[in-house]
Amino acid sequence: MAKSIMVQGTGSHVGKSIITAGLCRIFKNMGYKVAPFKAQNMALNSAVAKEGGEIGRAQAIQAEACGVEPSIHMNPVLLKPNSDMGSQVIIHGKVIGNMKAREYYAYKKKAWEAVCESYSKLSGEFDLIVIEGAGSPAEVNLKENDIVNMKVAEMAGAKVLLVSDIDRGGVFAALIGTMELLTQSERKMVCGFIINKFRGDKTLLEPGLDFIEKRTGVPVLGVVPYLRDMVIGEEDSVGLDNRKVGAYCDTPLQNRPIKIGIIQLPHISNYTDFDSLQREPDVELRYIQRPEEVDGLDLVIIPGSKNTIDDLLFLKKTGLAEAIDKHYRDGRHLVGICGGYQILGLKVSDPHGVETDGVSEEGLGLLPIETVLLKDKVTANIEAVGSQQSAASLKGYEIHMGESMIVGDAKPLFVIRKRNSGAVEMPDGAITKDGRCWGTYIHGVFDNDGFRRDFLNGIRKDKGLDAVKGLINKDDGFDQLAAVLIENLDVERILKLTEDWRVRLGSEAGTSQTIESGYSA
Repeated sequence: MAKSIMVQGTGSHVGKSIITAGLCRIFKNMGYKVAPFKAQNMALNSAVAKEGGEIGRAQAIQAEACGVEPSIHMNPVLLKPNSDMGSQVIIHGKVIGNMKAREYYAYKKKAWEAVCESYSKLSGEFDLIVIEGAGSPAEVNLKENDIVNMKVAEMAGAKVLLVSDIDRGGVFAALIGTMELLTQSERKMVCGFIINKFRGDKTLLEPGLDFIEKRTGVPVLGVVPYLRDMVIGEEDSVGLDNRKVGAYCDTPLQNRPIKIGIIQLPHISNYTDFDSLQREPDVELRYIQRPEEVDGLDLVIIPGSKNTIDDLLFLKKTGLAEAIDKHYRDGRHLVGICGGYQILGLKVSDPHGVETDGVSEEGLGLLPIETVLLKDKVTANIEAVGSQQSAASLKGYEIHMGESMIVGDAKPLFVIRKRNSGAVEMPDGAITKDGRCWGTYIHGVFDNDGFRRDFLNGIRKDKGLDAVKGLINKDDGFDQLAAVLIENLDVERILKLTEDWRVRLGSEAGTSQTIESGYSA
């Protein structure tokens, strides 16, 4: 049975995902066979696992940090919000339906069975599992139905590292307040605190660290600096609020001649599709929400959406639809990915009530395609070739519940040659005769260096700029992240805790009878 350690947080977006990814790479580099695990994830950024099912993208990236293929068992429960009150519920990579919050609470017993099944499978295959929690373990209104925080730690016999974000302020209150709201047995599971996103002189923080340890009896195992250039595995669109233009390279904004705007749809999904564009030193990339922000852009991208028709109506209501149309008519470039591809077409129909009450809506009319939303979701890792933009082969993944047909003067953009493990010959996407407007269902197209280079060189040519012949010298970032954590965390002590901590599970309902702390002051 695998050893385990769990990363929880005092709230959402305190850095659990990136700390988990860093620990995964550290332990992988130490020779362990490591896997990430998150029982339940609520996210609109997702990926396709090796089995062909859908999981949170953060867990797929953490699997990459471990040097293993992502599996549906690394994130057995995925919730994808599609309204203010409900979510699409995905168990073991497959959609089981849309549920309101109360419906899902009633379903949680079955969801917990899926969590236990997946953890047991991973535990038999790996040496060490790094588990990520969600939100805060101290949400008193949610604890009764918890299937992602302390209940998982107890099930796995995992000690808990509690992470808090000092950049937001209130870190001492957050850590101490969280401990106060935990039960006595839960407090014993917490082996150490990690203070994340620190700026400044650490010596000035020492009185506060001493105070926390004396007040709680729990040591601070590290203070991690604010990481400006390693945005790895953010869970959902809340990450957009924290992204800075130019976060990936040092070239000043005014010296970046290629201007790209991503429409920040209300139900935007998989915005990580565009991280590779943002790493280009001559690209200024922005997320935009107002019509006037379209002015002066070389490229507008409509990204994926969890509710295509609602987001299409948003574009029309805000005037963005007219601004996008003008942008294209003025000779600029326009791209749609997945839901954005559907939006660019003539019509989107939802006869089965997948996202709406069975309505249809006229699209932007810039690509001659018509889309019908279907009951069954397509999730697949793919390999494709061709296109008017590049002859290079590429890899990516599909996650969509629609089928789009070309009904006018346009050609397919790609030909998919491999879908999951099977050979196929399937057209994908569409591109206008002038080559300036295209769309595809394939996520991750811009992560393919050859395709990205050729596409951007077309824009560079339009602007009278020199083509770029080489490729970006990319480091996956995980070793850099691991080095920062090794320098700032007591990793040896954290690893020892995975060996010393034991929970003897009871014979009934998997409840804990005795809990012994592996930490001695």
